[in-house]
Amino acid sequence: MKFADLKGFAFDLDGVIADTARFHGQAWHQLADKVGTEWTPELADALKGVSRMDSLELILKAGGHENDYSHDEKVALATEKNDNYIKLVETLTPADILPGMKDFLDELKANNYHIVLASASKNAPKVLKYLQLTDYFEGIVDPAKLTHGKPDPEIYSEAAKLMDLPADQVAGLEDAQAGVESINRAGELSIGFGADLKDADVKFAHTGDVSLAAIKAQMED
Repeated sequence: MKFADLKGFAFDLDGVIADTARFHGQAWHQLADKVGTEWTPELADALKGVSRMDSLELILKAGGHENDYSHDEKVALATEKNDNYIKLVETLTPADILPGMKDFLDELKANNYHIVLASASKNAPKVLKYLQLTDYFEGIVDPAKLTHGKPDPEIYSEAAKLMDLPADQVAGLEDAQAGVESINRAGELSIGFGADLKDADVKFAHTGDVSLAAIKAQMED
């Protein structure tokens, strides 16, 4: 893929635009305490980029509680977690946008790139609202309509469809390995944030390092 071919960018949310992951962490920690599962850094890491019900299953399994709850009880637990998360989300302000991201969105908009959100979070519209970034995005992939979570390519394939672009004109931005794999399997350019994302086509240590020029430089390296 050549830099000149890029026409659209699909953004993950947590860890790319804002660190709402810490809110997920706090809310899941509360839930783990409630069901009697020990909260560990390994468990916290395993939940990154994973859907709500799958995250709940991981927490229950980690404590040996996977057979202790009915389906309806599990749904209630996941809803309670989400209610706690939303209370935390409502404290967000534009000051919570990760370094460099507002400037990068401004740069993309000024250069007429398509911009969509590809987040597994059902609360993404609310997060964008509190960050005051809603107007940058021409579309948000609806996670409720997806049948597979990351690392399946579906969410990034849907992002390309929202922009009416072929995969080889789209770049995806992620901070998690499952997300990078999802972008790669969709046939799109993967841009990864973080030192350990070995499979990303373009890598940045921090969100503040990203710009069109920096992406171009790595693609032409």
